Amino acid sequence: MHQRLLEHLTTAVLLLDGKLQVRWMNPAAEALLAVSLSRVYGSSLETLLGCEDSIDDVLAKARDAFHPFTQREARITPLNQEPLTVDYTVTPLSADELLLEVEPRDRLMQISREEALLTRQETIKILARGLAHEVKNPLGGIRGAAQLLERDLDEPGLREFTRIIIEEVDRLRDLVDSMLGPNRVIKHESLNIHRVLERVRSLLLAEHPDITIIRNYDPSLPPLSGDESQMIQALLNVARNAVQAMTDAQVPEPELILRTRARRQFTLGAERHRLVCEVTVSDNGPGIPETLRETLFYPMVSGRAEGSGLGLSIAQSILHQHQGLIECESRPGHTEFRLLIPLETRHD
Repeated sequence: MHQRLLEHLTTAVLLLDGKLQVRWMNPAAEALLAVSLSRVYGSSLETLLGCEDSIDDVLAKARDAFHPFTQREARITPLNQEPLTVDYTVTPLSADELLLEVEPRDRLMQISREEALLTRQETIKILARGLAHEVKNPLGGIRGAAQLLERDLDEPGLREFTRIIIEEVDRLRDLVDSMLGPNRVIKHESLNIHRVLERVRSLLLAEHPDITIIRNYDPSLPPLSGDESQMIQALLNVARNAVQAMTDAQVPEPELILRTRARRQFTLGAERHRLVCEVTVSDNGPGIPETLRETLFYPMVSGRAEGSGLGLSIAQSILHQHQGLIECESRPGHTEFRLLIPLETRHD
């Protein structure tokens, strides 16, 4: 009876003997660790989980003291899998039996990061619109005054100064508009994401023929609903940013990977989607400095002296209009941007 209850839990549960060897696991544990019980029966737990901090020591203490123990946000690396962050609780049942409950935390942590990212994006948009209103009003007055002054000046040299004023005001106005991101309503049309990526790829190769671009597409991806020209702009901004980072760092063999995958039953922020298109843009550049990672998608933030810092902010704004978002992971030698777009985009 107890075993039947454990089999239906969504929490991963393992039963260990006194030597910390696996004797039983429920289906949730098999799914989390991507192994069957028959394959790992009798294996040591440390071999199975590959913990960065020895889990055997923790479990041995719980067994010897006959007292439950909980570890938060432990890092494990199951057999042939990527590392995972988990919470686990060990409960001694007898001198020869321990019950281990493992709860994955990666997805919960990612959802929390996504919610924070979406909240920051909305805050940035509100601040940018307020700033644009406060800046554009006096700019309009300056431009009008310069035009009136230009009409009353007979000397060409003085009119040249008023022309400079007008041109610089126009440049500042365009900069403020760029901070706000796309200001037109997006078109919801059937969109082939691979056609968008091929357009981006051809543009990049025309600009940087020395870059190797690898394509890794999922041909089974259905069309999504969106605006093709804006999606091209978003992906081009992200990819150009990656290429520029590799160029500036003079990477000997610069390589860009464009990858697409479908993610099922995926949560973006607080909303769960049946199907999500994941577009990954990764490079082998120097990585993003730690000081920039938290503010990477803020307008006017750039790691380059000559950069405007608007490319990634605009890309995130476009994805936000498609009810999606952009995530980033970076370390020296590998930077990865993931563009996540629901395949059942709502029409606002």
